[in-house]
Amino acid sequence: MPSRLTLRGLADLPQEVARPSYDHGALRPGILHLGVGNFHRAHQAVYLDDLFNAGRDHDWAVIGAGLRPADRAMRDALAGQDWLTTVVELEPKARRARVVGSMIDFLPVAENGQAIVAALDDPAIRIVSLTITEGGYCIDPATGAFDPTHPEIRHDAAHLDAPRGAFGVLVAALQRRRERGLDPFTVLSCDNLPENGHAAHDAVAGLADLVDPALGEHVRRSVAFPNGMVDRITPATTDRERARVAAEFGIADAWPVTCEPFRQWVIEDRFPAGRPRLEEAGVTFTPDVAAYELMKIRILNGGHAALAYPAALLGLSLVHEAMADPLVRGFLDRLETEEIIPCVPPVPGVDLAAYWEAVARRFENPEIGDTVARLAMDGSNRQPKFILPSTRDRLASGAGVTGLALVSALWCRACAGTTDAGEPLAVEDARAERLRAAAWAARNDPRAFLSLREVFGDLEEAPPFRAAFGQALGGLWRDGVRATLARYVNDGV
Repeated sequence: MPSRLTLRGLADLPQEVARPSYDHGALRPGILHLGVGNFHRAHQAVYLDDLFNAGRDHDWAVIGAGLRPADRAMRDALAGQDWLTTVVELEPKARRARVVGSMIDFLPVAENGQAIVAALDDPAIRIVSLTITEGGYCIDPATGAFDPTHPEIRHDAAHLDAPRGAFGVLVAALQRRRERGLDPFTVLSCDNLPENGHAAHDAVAGLADLVDPALGEHVRRSVAFPNGMVDRITPATTDRERARVAAEFGIADAWPVTCEPFRQWVIEDRFPAGRPRLEEAGVTFTPDVAAYELMKIRILNGGHAALAYPAALLGLSLVHEAMADPLVRGFLDRLETEEIIPCVPPVPGVDLAAYWEAVARRFENPEIGDTVARLAMDGSNRQPKFILPSTRDRLASGAGVTGLALVSALWCRACAGTTDAGEPLAVEDARAERLRAAAWAARNDPRAFLSLREVFGDLEEAPPFRAAFGQALGGLWRDGVRATLARYVNDGV
């Protein structure tokens, strides 16, 4: 009979399960984290747990917070187990479990952020960290800049006493701390987007400007937004993972996390309010994150985005299955080697070809069970962040974009909502209806899809990309996915 995960029950867990060596009750909060999901619990929470286990910085524990229904479900799950999480690292032929205890509370989740704003009145909270997804930064995809007309931003600018969005909460809290004479907290983005610190800065400062220009100036002058690069493949949790954790490790965890063994965190060292000594837990602090960040976003995230749609169209459901398909793997290898990696600037001490080989091995790990559906979600936000920047760089240098245009064409074909075999294919995207309509119209006129300026910006007006996209999309509809991939893999066309 599995043991319910609680502080009192830690001693009853199997010996092979690692658990906190520190006194959980003696931890004190220093970080409030917005958006407690699987990635945060497998990444930031694990680094902090390692630090606490080393006897360091016990005044930097995490308080969880959120604004969405998913946050409420997560809180409900964790509340019954003293905010503990089972993290299972999935080696290709082994699994290791540990209990992570770096979270000590999770604020009640409401439709407005008043409880979070009140919690941020505590001067002990010196960092607010974020995992709110790439789409949560209110960025105009056509320009890559903060969008002050975003509905969430407009609402919070007019109702800062009851903010609905993460940035409304941050602005309201910074305003209150300023009024009380408290130092501002540091805002630490842990999301996968280029220059995530700059994106968070632009959203907070831009919203503050709408509320009060003097507040906007205070944000720009006094609040730090370090950039960071985060990396760990962390699949969604299903009943399968719950059952495995119970059967293999004897733990009844309402929401365990599974992840790959690999993890990486590179952060710009800019924390005027102080920070935990995470370098002692393996975090890299550097004056400039950009090189690491660009490498990861282009090669790993770009690889995921490129892999998703041929795999989905071929009816493949798991990432390691897609990597075992010779055409999908051949497509990804040629794309990375010939079109993506050449656009990545050198990274100190890193061989980019070897980095891609390591990434490919991570994708191949069958224990992860990562789904193609997860990678295919939210394409209208992921394409502009992970694929189209490489397209733009190639076009600017006069280089070809055959493979990158094929990625966009595969996404377009998937947005039509059917697999290559004619089976229904879900389009999980906030713009799903618009994408589906444009994808079907593009069968006769490719510009119907490229004219989605919120995704492609002005790329429709680039003749080399437009021609390559049209050729690829025509081949996908006429000849099918396998034949189109084969042409690219074998002939580069």
